[in-house]
Formats: sequence, structure tokens, C-alpha cells
Amino acid sequence: MILYRLTITALAPLVLALLIWRVARGRETWGDLAQRLGGGAETGGDGSAIWVHGASNGELTSARRLIEGLRRQNPARAMVVTTNTTTARDLVRGWQMPSVTARLAPLDYRPVLARFRRHWQPAVLIVLENELWANRIVTARAPVAVVAARMSARSARRWAFAGGLMRRVLANVSYLSAQDAASAQRFVSLGLETARAGPVISLKPGIEMAAPPAGLLANYRNVFTREDTILAASTHAGEDQTVLAAFARARAERPALKLIVAPRHPHRAPDIAALIAAAGLPFARRSQGADPDAETAVYLADTLGEMPLWYALAGVCFVGGSLVDKGGHTPFEPALAGSSIVHGPHVANFAPVYTTLDAAGAAVAVSGVDDLAAALRDLSPEGQARMTRAATTVVSQSEADLAPVLNRLQSLIDAPR
Repeated sequence: MILYRLTITALAPLVLALLIWRVARGRETWGDLAQRLGGGAETGGDGSAIWVHGASNGELTSARRLIEGLRRQNPARAMVVTTNTTTARDLVRGWQMPSVTARLAPLDYRPVLARFRRHWQPAVLIVLENELWANRIVTARAPVAVVAARMSARSARRWAFAGGLMRRVLANVSYLSAQDAASAQRFVSLGLETARAGPVISLKPGIEMAAPPAGLLANYRNVFTREDTILAASTHAGEDQTVLAAFARARAERPALKLIVAPRHPHRAPDIAALIAAAGLPFARRSQGADPDAETAVYLADTLGEMPLWYALAGVCFVGGSLVDKGGHTPFEPALAGSSIVHGPHVANFAPVYTTLDAAGAAVAVSGVDDLAAALRDLSPEGQARMTRAATTVVSQSEADLAPVLNRLQSLIDAPR
């Protein structure tokens, strides 16, 4: 723990400089910086506030049912939801839930956390998935719960190498519900007391996708025929070139095919645009205000917050983070949108559901250009429909029962201080 504190303290000037640079570049505001430093102008808590923290859009979207359940059970309590990104904060604000304040999370420095806690005085901290920041948890004066916690084999090895840091963190966790059995076992092996382990639960199946703008969807459907449109969703560096090469091969045999590339991090757009140009494919960029037309082979969707639109347009979805070792992104959103799922071999983040999807014929696993090109070429409208029906069945069977988790969280909220 001492080594962790020394390390992040040494990095503090660099972190602050980076945040100021983001403000100078217009990516965030001075108000955002104030929130990250534990301040802010919101009305604070009275010792009974519920603090929920999730990293970004995916975690918060998945946890909406959980947050709504907590609100129903605690209508008189304030709730503060913190996120790592401004887009996730704005997502939560858009829900317009009574007594819920969305803001950026305080940095994991003790003075910053103390400032935040003096203002909000939370009665409980509920952490989503794998946001296990050491100071945030160890210095908590209220019970800490972790819901849908994820621990990959690689992360477990790294934490084991860190020695007692994870044991110290887990010693301050009152309740942890892992999102899969393997993660649950890894947390126990890293020091979680079995009495504090809750049932395995994944929040992902309970997501509700926002409806895309009707006018924009209608206009784009004039260009993107669903059965001939492929979405490469949340791609990472090292994947785009493979996807583009596979798409070019498939398109040589099916000239009607079109591709929408939605990178996980839109700031990579210039590099992706260069790859598309090098492949000789006509393209347009969403961030530059360019709408697609009949000649557009590839549409670079380099914006945030528009994924429901891209899912609605695509009959086939390649799920990113799976051709490179990023653990793969959620299959639930494309399944919910009715897109056939194609993925690479690296799906550790959602291994159980991908195994079920593959076995049910509801997803296609690929490893490189050749089999990805074949999948994009051969998925007929009939095949797409068959896969989406199977995926819907798998997802409906994965729906989580939140009652046990909500009951346990409520016992922590109501516990005397």
C-alpha cells in the first residue's frame, strides 16, 4: 500500500498537467477539473448518501436497473453517481432520476477523496465491475460493496505479484458479487473472505439501449441496407487493419457490402482514416459532418454516444477488443439490437456468454483476415436472422435477478454507523 501511495504521489504533477492540458484543448472544462479534484458546486450529502461508481458508459448503462432499484428502496436518500468520463456522466444526467447527482469521480489521492467525502458524507460506496482503486476503498469510512466484479486471469496474476495491496483492498470490502464463477474464485484466492462473497451476477443482460434519432436513422437507411451493412464496434489499435482487409475481400464478392467503423477511442480516427485510404476504399467521417452516400464503402463513426444508431443500421456486428488481447466487449448490445455477432478469440471479459453464444450458433468466432472475410461474405439475410433469434434466446436466459444483491446492499445502507 505504501508503494502504491508513493507511486501515485510521484505521478501527481504529471496527472495534473494532463488534466490542465485537456482543459486547454477544450476536451474538458475547469468545472470538470474541479470535480476530479473532489470539489464541485452540487448540494452535498447528510451522512445518508449512496455513492455509486462506474468507469464509463458501458458499466453505467448495465447498472441502470440496479441504480433504479436502489432509488425505489431509498427515495429519501441522496445518490451521487461518479464516472471516469464526461460522456458517462452526461449519460446518467440524461436519465433525470430524482435526487441523483452525476459527476466525475475524484482522483485516487487521499486529500482529494477526503474533500469529496466531506462534501457528500456517503453512507455506502457501491463499485461497479473492476474499478478497484486502492485509496478509494481502503480509506472508505462507510461499507464498500463491489457488484458484477470482474477479475481476469491476467489481472489476477498481476495483483498477486503486487503482494499485499489487493489483500488490503479486499479486507475493506464488505460485500463482493462477481460477474462469473472464475472471477469469484480469483477474488477469494487474492484474499476475499468467502463470507463476504455474494452470488455470481452479470448486469450486462439487463441493459436498455436508447432509441436512435428517428430522422437520422431513416435517412441513413437509404444508404445502409441492413443485411449488407457491417458494424465494427469498439475497435482497438491493431484490429482496424484486419477488419478493413477482411471487408475488402468480402466486398470483392459482394459489392453491396458497406462497413461502419466505430472505434472504442475516437481520437484514433486519423490513424484509421489513413488505413482506410491506404486500402483504397471510399469513406466519410462522421466527426467532420460528412454524411454517407451511395459511393461510401466505409463510414468512420468517430463520435461518442451514437452506438444505438450504428447497431440499428447493421445486420452484422464485429465486436472489437477481441482480435487483440483486450478481453472483448459486450455481446449484449448487438444481440439486443438484432445484429449477428462476430468476434475474435480474446473474449475473457465475457467468456461464459460467448461460449454459450458460439455453442448455440448465435455468434461466429474468427481469428484473422481469412475467416473474418468468409464470415462477412457468407452471412446471408437468412443466416443473420437465424443467429439473432438464437442470440435473443441466450440473452433472455442470462437476465439477472437483482433481488438478492439489492437486499444485501440495502442491509449495508441501513447498517448503524
